[in-house]
Amino acid sequence: MIAETVCSAVSAAGLGIAAITAYRKRFLSATRIFAYSLVPVGLVLTGVVGWVADIAFKPSVWLGFGMLAVAWLLFITTRAVERRSGGTRKERKAAARAAEPDAVAPAASAPSLPDRTGAQPQTAARPAPQAKAAEPRTAAPTEDFTDIEEILKKHGI
Repeated sequence: MIAETVCSAVSAAGLGIAAITAYRKRFLSATRIFAYSLVPVGLVLTGVVGWVADIAFKPSVWLGFGMLAVAWLLFITTRAVERRSGGTRKERKAAARAAEPDAVAPAASAPSLPDRTGAQPQTAARPAPQAKAAEPRTAAPTEDFTDIEEILKKHGI
C-alpha cells in the first residue's frame, strides 16, 4: 500500500516536471521525462511493486540472498587460492601426463610459438645462422649514392 502511494507520487512529480519542461519549449526532453514518469505507475499496475515488497519483507528471502552471497564468496575464494598456488585443472592434467613413463616431452611436439612476452623460445635443434660470404659484385652500380651515404653518416646511421 505504501509502495503504491510512493510510486504514484513519484509519477505525479514526473508529470509536473514534464509539463514545466514542455512549457519551456523543450518538447524532446519533456517527452522523455513523461516516459520516465509513467514507469512507476506501470510497475504498480503490473504487480511488480507488490511482488518486490513481498520479497523485501520476508526473512526467508533474505536468508536465500545470504546463501547466494556465501556461495559467491566461496567461489571467489577458491578461484583466488587456485590462482595463487598455480594449480589449475589443465596444469594438473599436464603434470599427470608428464609423470607417465610413456609420456612424450611437451616441447618435443610443441610448435615454436612466441611466449606471452613475445620472445621466441630457444631450441637446441635449431642450427645457428651461417654468415653469408661476401660475394664480389660483378657489375658496377650505375647511380652514385655518395650523397645518401653522407646523409646517413651525418645522422649516425
